[in-house]
Amino acid sequence: MISKIKKISLLIVMTLTMMSPTFVPALATSAFAASSSSITNSLCQGVNNATGSTSGSCGTSSSNGLSPSIQSLATKVVNIFTIIVGIIAVIMIIYSGFRYITSGGAGEKVSGAKNTLVYAIVGLVIVVIAQIIVHYVIGAAS
Repeated sequence: MISKIKKISLLIVMTLTMMSPTFVPALATSAFAASSSSITNSLCQGVNNATGSTSGSCGTSSSNGLSPSIQSLATKVVNIFTIIVGIIAVIMIIYSGFRYITSGGAGEKVSGAKNTLVYAIVGLVIVVIAQIIVHYVIGAAS
């Protein structure tokens, strides 16, 4: 019982340690959200001055009316989920290799480790295909 608790706590600590770099961009983005809008306004004003435009419509919408902020938010969310699922899949591949090595030739343990490896690889393939589909849809929408 205690060894199971140790294994679970080790797995949780390893997972959180591996995932901690993924939270840095989200924290940095939320901390500097106010300054980014003023930067965007300054850039738009510069573009309008350079082009001689007086409409002031820089960055307000794309050709189909979909806001660039919504597109960038969707892209960021998809990328974060892809990173998280990718990290989990790599951890599961390492874990299945560890299970395979420590199986000692027992048939049940070997087949369980192989199944875990196959499912982790299938998960990675699904994530890659989902990433391609989402980026295609976002690109087609803009």
